[in-house]
Amino acid sequence: MPTSPWYTLDTAEPQPRLALRGAWRMVHLAEIEQALRELHELPEALSVDAAELAEIDSAAALVLLRALPPQARWQGLAEVQARIIERVREHLQAASPPAAAPAPTVLAQLGRQTLALRALLLGHLNFFGATMVALGEALRRPKLLRLRELTVQVEQTGLNAVPVVALVTLLIGVVIAYLLGLQAEQYGANIFVVDGVAIGATREFAPIIVAVIVAGRSGASFTAQLGAMRLTEETDAIQTLGLSTMQVLVLPRVLALMLVLPLLVFVGDVMSILGAMAIADPMLGITPGAFLARLRESLDLRHVLVGLSKAPVFALVIAVIGARMGMTVGKDTRAVGAATTSTVVQGIVAVILLDAGFAILLQSLGW
Repeated sequence: MPTSPWYTLDTAEPQPRLALRGAWRMVHLAEIEQALRELHELPEALSVDAAELAEIDSAAALVLLRALPPQARWQGLAEVQARIIERVREHLQAASPPAAAPAPTVLAQLGRQTLALRALLLGHLNFFGATMVALGEALRRPKLLRLRELTVQVEQTGLNAVPVVALVTLLIGVVIAYLLGLQAEQYGANIFVVDGVAIGATREFAPIIVAVIVAGRSGASFTAQLGAMRLTEETDAIQTLGLSTMQVLVLPRVLALMLVLPLLVFVGDVMSILGAMAIADPMLGITPGAFLARLRESLDLRHVLVGLSKAPVFALVIAVIGARMGMTVGKDTRAVGAATTSTVVQGIVAVILLDAGFAILLQSLGW
């Protein structure tokens, strides 16, 4: 039967009993903790007898409750002692970590992701509708359109993007001509490299590549700018002044991107063809004159128009996604970074899906 100055433990069945005695106070806490360490594997049906307990404070009660099994039954507690024990027990239960949730099944994860995707698409659709309403209001009342902000966005999204678009599409033209030339010269069909580069670049490669660049550049910029304004409560200040954030912040960005993206795609068309022409002479023996002559024969205007017609649609989707993610971002810096990354991913995926839709539609129309 273990005993100490602070307790006596009787482990006899069927009613094991721990009898407390003395004054359990903080000044004796080190001694009490040392005595309680000698108790090992207390039975779950333990009965705690406090009839001889002179007094107990919250510090000693905390140490005692941590040593006892949760199902221990108390008896002989004075009213004050019972209140102290109960209060400490409540704090212990509140501080204890919650039970770990069971790992979700694959089906549960799929369901959560599906619901999250549904909510995201509905949010984008709702924001697209609000943007169209704002555009309709601006068309009825042109004074609502902020030309200065529109001009600034045209410069940032269009003019400043020309160098990177030109460089990337030039290199893409070189790569496409090089790869096509490796295959074509095996069959003596070098001249048909011009056809492949011209049609492929104007219809597909230039629009997609330029849209991806814009999604990573301007789409992310929209989210970061609007997210920072939301973080600093500038959007709330605009609404407090009685102005519409859609008219002041969103619509100029959407219109600017829809105006400049066709121009950037045209720059991409030209630079892709120039890149192919630069590699065609040393690699395939196609002189610039012969290249341009074949280009006039093979490149129909409809191919260029098809590529240019995709640009405003790509721009609208990228701008709506970027603006919506910025306007709905949480008010902390980490959320702004996560939203910016999400905008880039969503913009690129949306561009690829839209291009696939265009390909199916144009194929069915015979274009």
